[in-house]
Amino acid sequence: MAITSANQLELLQTAEAVAREKMIDPGLVVDAMEESLARAAKSRYGAEMDIRVSIDRKTGRATFTRVRTVVEDDALENYQAEFTVEQARQYLEDPKVGDQYVEEIPPVEMGRIAAQGAKQVILQKVREAERDRQYEEFKDRAGTIINGVVKREEYGNVIVDVGRGEAILRRNEKIGREAYRPNDRIRCYIKDVRREQRGPQIFLSRTAPEFMAELFKMEVPEIYDGIIEIKAVARDPGSRAKIAVISYDGGIDPVGACVGMRGSRVQAVVNELQGEKIDIIPWNEDVPTFLVNALQPAEVSKVVLDEDAERIEVVVPDEQLSLAIGRRGQNVRLASQLTGLDIDIMTEEEESARRQKEFEERTKLFMDTLDLDEFFAQLLVAEGFTNLEEVGYVEIDELLVIDGVDDDTAKELQARARDFIEAQSKAALEHARELGVEDSLVEFEGLTPQMIEALAEDGIKTLEDFATCADWELAGGWTTVDGERVKDDGLLEKFDVGLEEAQNLVMTARVLLGWVDPTELESGDEEGENEEVEA
Repeated sequence: MAITSANQLELLQTAEAVAREKMIDPGLVVDAMEESLARAAKSRYGAEMDIRVSIDRKTGRATFTRVRTVVEDDALENYQAEFTVEQARQYLEDPKVGDQYVEEIPPVEMGRIAAQGAKQVILQKVREAERDRQYEEFKDRAGTIINGVVKREEYGNVIVDVGRGEAILRRNEKIGREAYRPNDRIRCYIKDVRREQRGPQIFLSRTAPEFMAELFKMEVPEIYDGIIEIKAVARDPGSRAKIAVISYDGGIDPVGACVGMRGSRVQAVVNELQGEKIDIIPWNEDVPTFLVNALQPAEVSKVVLDEDAERIEVVVPDEQLSLAIGRRGQNVRLASQLTGLDIDIMTEEEESARRQKEFEERTKLFMDTLDLDEFFAQLLVAEGFTNLEEVGYVEIDELLVIDGVDDDTAKELQARARDFIEAQSKAALEHARELGVEDSLVEFEGLTPQMIEALAEDGIKTLEDFATCADWELAGGWTTVDGERVKDDGLLEKFDVGLEEAQNLVMTARVLLGWVDPTELESGDEEGENEEVEA
């Protein structure tokens, strides 16, 4: 098949038709045609030749050219597409390395095989252009809601027609009891758009918390306008959900605005989510207050927050325990997701028993170490003293407020506490030295003898060993394993060493050893402070 003048314009018409059908640039189709014709010409003239084809965008005329490039004598490898400076002189006036000689060659006669190959090249290029167009269209729509039509279901996954492409709603992204048939209309959240080998993949979701947030944004104009903000969403898809909202206009109630007149707004969202019950909760910067709201409808008696461990203890009346936990732990689980904290729920009776146990343990500590009778030890605990350090080094006036404690008694208490602490420190230091601790670690400021002993028992015996520790190894922390938070015990955690203090100790050790330049450390701190100020 030769490209004659009769079918030259037909090339452009074909390119226009394909581009219109696939909704891509006609120029891309023409480029594909040029590449396919060049490949066919190489099969006729020789694969080693550098043959190029140019199709005139107005007349459709295809021009076949052979290109040869001037190279150094020792770089000549392909005699069909390259030649030396000396060889080029018969074609070019003053040839230089890198110059090209272009000559027109006769068009080729394309046989059936060549035509088939050309067709495959064009189809491949068109397919790639179509994929690029689809990815560019949908990549910026990730995080939004899209309406589509169900095409088919494959192994539990729903294939959805979203206009200029197909998207997939995976089995685990469907609300449990939903079932779809071909041609059903469906509304989903675009969770992710990825460019993959087989083309762009659009992943949908109906279980994502963001889907509920976007639905509320569509139903509540105040959210769309920014007057009300959705701060957090937690869902048990198809069953129950909690959503925390805040209003930046004192005259607008965020909960009431989301509920709507006679519940019309929230009901529209509930209907879309197959009857999922939604608790709308006012957000509060104070975490305990927010948690009390999140645990509704249960009543909370007391909240104890541990910010370092990201845990919170909630005390509820005995009759409210099952309500606070919810069916299969649903209520407390959603509240935990909403606040981002681990929640321990206990009854007033359990909390009272725990406090009584702590009271008895501290009383026994003071009786054994300070040689006190039970009554006097209980007085100390009742005044809030929890350890020997507090008794030994507190201001003496704080001891004098205890009934029956005069100046001499207070001094005697402090002397006993200090003597016991010193004896413990001496024993701990001796044990640490027996384990092989070097003076570099003993003399390091910031570590008590008990801390040094604990480090030595774990094999940390020099300042170099200590400097290689991570802050979480010393202070402890939490790790998420299979969706569950697991506690990592720190070597110095029992001495109330926090993460920031552990980091400062390790960095100080590294500076002393010359591993870290203190000037760089200071400049880094200043940059951090500037970032905080800007924030």
